[in-house]
Amino acid sequence: MSLTTSPSAAGRITGSAVLQLKSAQRKPLINHFAGVISPDPTRNPERKPLQLNPITAIAAGSCRRREASATLAGLCLVSALEPFFLFLPPTAFASREQAESPECRLTVAPSGLAFCDRVVGSGAEAAKGQLIKAHYVGRLENGKVFDSSYAQGKPLTFRVGVGEVIKGWDQGILGGEGIPPMLPGGKRTLKLPPELGYGIRGAGCRGGTCIIPPDSTLLFDVEFIGKA
Repeated sequence: MSLTTSPSAAGRITGSAVLQLKSAQRKPLINHFAGVISPDPTRNPERKPLQLNPITAIAAGSCRRREASATLAGLCLVSALEPFFLFLPPTAFASREQAESPECRLTVAPSGLAFCDRVVGSGAEAAKGQLIKAHYVGRLENGKVFDSSYAQGKPLTFRVGVGEVIKGWDQGILGGEGIPPMLPGGKRTLKLPPELGYGIRGAGCRGGTCIIPPDSTLLFDVEFIGKA
């Protein structure tokens, strides 16, 4: 996923210390998924980019992202090292009712990942390392949305199975341990135990509170569009 910048600026919305990035004043510097933090050359032209492990990009003021990755509606999710999380507008809650529908019964794999297919796709499954596109909504167990590609209006593009996303996503899309692979056009609800999500550190922790608390179980509604 190549690095690009997207101008945005910090503002305030109501709610518990929620920040919303708006247009054209600050450049993103944080990648939600993995990799590189590029310093602001106007502050320190000698400083080199920081190389980070997947899902551990730290907050440094604004957010730089890969072209292929998606943060939604100008909002950046940050990681468990030194993060502040950004909430979504109310429109992102649209899938909550669907995800809690009793028609979809979760099946639990040996890894602890649970899944339920709402729509079974067709065609070729994704291969490890393949660049794919997927829409998603991420929620806490209490139903609170913390991330959504639908709010931005474009899917997330990433290489599946190589650690560019959290473990539960890779397994939930590629399959394994009794979980069938997703096929293009498929829609699946995933329930991730902490070890397949953000683990004991949680994410978005600041001032004694966390957007994703430590040891959180996460739910994702994933729509696998297909290869990019």
